[in-house]
Amino acid sequence: MAPVCLASLLSLRVLFVFALCLLTLVTNVNLLLIYDRQTLLNLRPPFRNPFQNPLQLKLPGQESRCPPLFSSIPAHLYRAPLPRWRRRRRGRRSGLLVKLKAVRCTDPVAPCLVSLVGVDVELRGRRPTLPYLRKRGRGLHNLRQLPRALPMKGTPIPARMALVNARSLANKTFILKDFFVTHRLDFLYVTETWISGDDSSAFTELLPPDCSYLSAPRSSGRGGGVATVYRTSYNCKQVTLTKTYSSFEASVFKLDPALSMFCAVIYRPPKYNKDFIDDFAVFLAGIMPKYDRILIVGDFNIHVCCPDKAPARDFLNLINSSNLVQLVSAPTQEHGHTLDLILTHGLTTFDLEICDALFSDHMPVLFNVQLPCHTVKFPAPFLCSRTINSHTAAQFSAAFNSTIILPEHQSCNSDVENMTSCLYSTCQTVLDSVAPLKTRLSRLRSEPWLDETTRAVRRECRRAERKWKKDRLQVSFQLLRGSWRSYQKTTKAAKTKHFSDIIASNQHNPRVLFKTINSVLNVPQPVSLENSTEVCEMFMTFFIDKIKNIRTLISPPSFSHSISTSCSTVLHRFEPVSLSYLEKLISQMKPSGSPNDPVPPRLFKEVFPTLAPYVLDLINGSLIHGSVPSCFKHAVVTPLIKKPGLDSSILSNFRPISKLPFLSKVLEKIVYCQLTTFLEENSILEVFQSGFKPRHSTESALLRVSNDIFLATDAGHHVVLVLLDLAAAFDTVDHQILLSRLESWVGLRGSALEWFRSYLNERSFCVRLGRAESRRATFTCGVPQGSVLGPLLFSLYLLPLGSILRKHRISFHLYADDSQIYIPLKQEEAYSAHQLLECLDDIKTWMSCNFLHLNQEKTEVLLFGPSDVSKAHVDLGFLNDHLKQTATSLGVKLDSNLTFNAHINLVVKSSFFHLRQLAKVKPLLSRHDFEILIHAFISTRLDYCNALYVGLSQKLLARLQLVQNAAARLLTGTRKQEHITPILASLHWLPVRLRIDFKILLFVFKCLHGLAPKYLSDLIQVYNPPRSLRSTNQTQLVVSKTRRKLRGDRAFSVFGPKIWNELPLYLRQINSLSIFKSALKTYFFTLAFN
Repeated sequence: MAPVCLASLLSLRVLFVFALCLLTLVTNVNLLLIYDRQTLLNLRPPFRNPFQNPLQLKLPGQESRCPPLFSSIPAHLYRAPLPRWRRRRRGRRSGLLVKLKAVRCTDPVAPCLVSLVGVDVELRGRRPTLPYLRKRGRGLHNLRQLPRALPMKGTPIPARMALVNARSLANKTFILKDFFVTHRLDFLYVTETWISGDDSSAFTELLPPDCSYLSAPRSSGRGGGVATVYRTSYNCKQVTLTKTYSSFEASVFKLDPALSMFCAVIYRPPKYNKDFIDDFAVFLAGIMPKYDRILIVGDFNIHVCCPDKAPARDFLNLINSSNLVQLVSAPTQEHGHTLDLILTHGLTTFDLEICDALFSDHMPVLFNVQLPCHTVKFPAPFLCSRTINSHTAAQFSAAFNSTIILPEHQSCNSDVENMTSCLYSTCQTVLDSVAPLKTRLSRLRSEPWLDETTRAVRRECRRAERKWKKDRLQVSFQLLRGSWRSYQKTTKAAKTKHFSDIIASNQHNPRVLFKTINSVLNVPQPVSLENSTEVCEMFMTFFIDKIKNIRTLISPPSFSHSISTSCSTVLHRFEPVSLSYLEKLISQMKPSGSPNDPVPPRLFKEVFPTLAPYVLDLINGSLIHGSVPSCFKHAVVTPLIKKPGLDSSILSNFRPISKLPFLSKVLEKIVYCQLTTFLEENSILEVFQSGFKPRHSTESALLRVSNDIFLATDAGHHVVLVLLDLAAAFDTVDHQILLSRLESWVGLRGSALEWFRSYLNERSFCVRLGRAESRRATFTCGVPQGSVLGPLLFSLYLLPLGSILRKHRISFHLYADDSQIYIPLKQEEAYSAHQLLECLDDIKTWMSCNFLHLNQEKTEVLLFGPSDVSKAHVDLGFLNDHLKQTATSLGVKLDSNLTFNAHINLVVKSSFFHLRQLAKVKPLLSRHDFEILIHAFISTRLDYCNALYVGLSQKLLARLQLVQNAAARLLTGTRKQEHITPILASLHWLPVRLRIDFKILLFVFKCLHGLAPKYLSDLIQVYNPPRSLRSTNQTQLVVSKTRRKLRGDRAFSVFGPKIWNELPLYLRQINSLSIFKSALKTYFFTLAFN
């Protein structure tokens, strides 16, 4: 009993001491408080919510009330530990405990304290407790919003990496791509890619959006190869090893050169090689002193799990002595061996795991690496777009009809500028109401061939994978393997259908076909341009300074070198157009415009019936008054990289792409048609100008030039051909000189001339990248790029050049700004080139007066002769420095001996390259679609300018025939041993020799029926016998006599009539071009395969 009594005495003493402490701390408190009923009722509202601050309570019309004695309680007693709650059965306290927990979670500082008699000042402003709804699944309202810190430079970024042994990457492209995306990888290191050296088509399927790759295929033999797939936000630069190692394969690169981080992917073949340890030691010795951070991954095929064996022991000793850390300790191969290794130095790695992926006999190794990168991943840029669907056109028309844009439908006599402003503003307002402009984040688009079927197969594949990981049964494993094969097959089939649809709808559009196949074969190289105003200003300044510098190099002479002329016919005004003509014109135009268009061109063509009256008044008002609206003269310029792989930091590697409003192109097209009709009716255009003219081409131009050279050399003369090069000729055209030329050489007067004056004056442009835009700058010279009238205006600007050449009796031919000048040098004149040199001096002077810069460094000269020109002794003066053996003119390599050997070499080389590329996409396409690509990539190369191949040796033509045979075998899948003639007959392909004759006869037919250029038609003469003969009505041609088989007989004016006269009479009497082509091919087909 003694201990019990002692405890009771001590407890009494403790209670007494506690009471004294309370008396000491709490002063001026009445021991007895009596409340009446009304006072107790007034105290009730403040405690309806036990967690509300009593200091903040205020009844209507009263001052804030506090509980009694609240002011006399010390501050340190405002908060007390939470008493232990006694749990009760559910439903008894209306979720008060849950609400209490929610309130605690809102306070990150003191979640375990709750206010008993008041709320501390620190807890003021706390949001009220949200109502708790009990439900299954995720409760996102339980999560607190945390403020995000802005990305800062120098912040370490963990990178997610994986090492995979693919064992043939080509048949697992979509599986590995899904693996990359599912695990959110930044780097994927692949060994045993089994990819050949020039094959990149597999990577186009493998690469996720915004990713690139580095590949090191095996140099010889099959198998092997390593690659790295990485996100383009990381700056990876491939490193070329100074020494090659025969015992292993390696792909090395530097990650952000400023970090001094070295990465290498290694594959060592399983066969024992005694040199591996020595080679790898030399490899490590070369990189360890240079780099502070090293990451080496790969399949070493060394059982490091068995350190007692000699190869593993030597390898481990090597990496330990090199201060490398080997991170993989678990088996990575299905037989329980550790073969895939990760070696690091100076890096922090974590979260290493070996996951189950049964697409190979090796298991993927995933890990994180802390990269001290100096660059950060900035958020995706914002894009502004409109949602335009099938109902937008009807909605736009209805909204536009209810809007009055012009009071009482103003006529074309009104101010054109005001009409354009009214129409633009109304269209913009209506479009904003129908399809408002929305700002959204730029998201990477998924592949266009991924549809609901492929996604369903992918879901089934993942479901099978989860099932196998759960039960580990053999039947589940087989199901998983089958689902993977099904996913790969379904995705490839969807991709095949996607490209087949594109090829079928664009079989006559080579540009789309080239772009499509290039996207399949070659991985697009990302061009990193920052979408900022500063970059736009840099490009704008560069484009302006480039033209200024060229014009600075032009020094006009002190005297005027003008050529006066008078026009017999004059064009005073442009005729207004009808509504039906305008509708037909707009329906035929491509829907290309400017980002500043109030209505996108595709939608504009759909709603044109609604806008037609107003657009017609606007167009006719511009034609009648000779005024062009200012908004039609503003271009948006976008820089475009010239070639893939060029350095994007060099501004000269970009070319400006100008975009003009769609309505501006409509107006220009109407003026172009009327002006061209006037020029052709009055024979104002230069006859020997083939650029941008109907029925003219580079082949027709070269056919006339080669004809003149063949005839001159056949006569025993030497011929000098000068290829002039103009620097940025379209951009240096002077506006005042151009207007003067339109007036004096073309004959424009009145409102027609005023229209062009308004068209050229006050033109402006800006550079745009994404949403960033530069300030506006004014064009002071040059014809508008991207316009309809630009090429025609430049041709008219060069009209006096023909007069200068004719004055000196120099033959010439022009194709836009490419000039070909040639003259025969006769033996009786001692092969003097004095006349040519004087002509070139006058051309230089005239070009300086007209602000055209002749680039003398790129001027090339060729000398042709009746035989070997190397034995000729001709003094060309200052042109001797520009004399070449071969030169390229309009895409054809000409040589001084006229053998076309260099050009055929280039054609054969290019054709076989494209055949190798097309062979890689053959499995993706049907035979019909693949034949379209064969014609687009191979047949067009064999047929381009093949009219120049007349009289070539059978040896050279056999090389071209070899290309056609290879294309036929690739298309039909036949072997080399099979005879080629039945294959060509089954494809209905004419041999190369007959294709040349076919082209020549086609030109002859066009010359006889007015479908060829005049300079070719003048070379063909119909034979008219001096007396009545049976051959009078047989449409035979005159065949000129020649002296040399390898010169004169190859001229078009000789060879064309010769083979024309050999045709059957029924072919020569056909008048339809399409019928003649079909009948001629049938005739040649009979000759070749009878």
